[in-house]
Amino acid sequence: MDQELFILWHSDNFITAEKLVFKYAINCRFQGWFSQVTIIIWGASSQLAMRNPHIQKLIKEAMEHGIKVTACKACADELESTNVLAELGVELRYWGKPLSELIQSGKKILSV
Repeated sequence: MDQELFILWHSDNFITAEKLVFKYAINCRFQGWFSQVTIIIWGASSQLAMRNPHIQKLIKEAMEHGIKVTACKACADELESTNVLAELGVELRYWGKPLSELIQSGKKILSV
């Protein structure tokens, strides 16, 4: 059974980030719903992460709980959030091809 979940976080909505992305991701780990959880920061969410200290705190908290947090480098570069995300310890990579491969392989992806 595939116990890996990818959360594709692309919304710049604060409530969605706090109450869905991070709350669900952390509960997935605590409750044992998934053994591995990865949050992919994509598009507008990188600006929210760059500008909002509370979201930055949630990113750090998620990583402390064993959740992998990664971001699309192309999006971060275009939206000028690369440095802040890197300082938070977020992995930056070009996600176009890897995301396509995840979709094609049937991995579990929650798009928010």
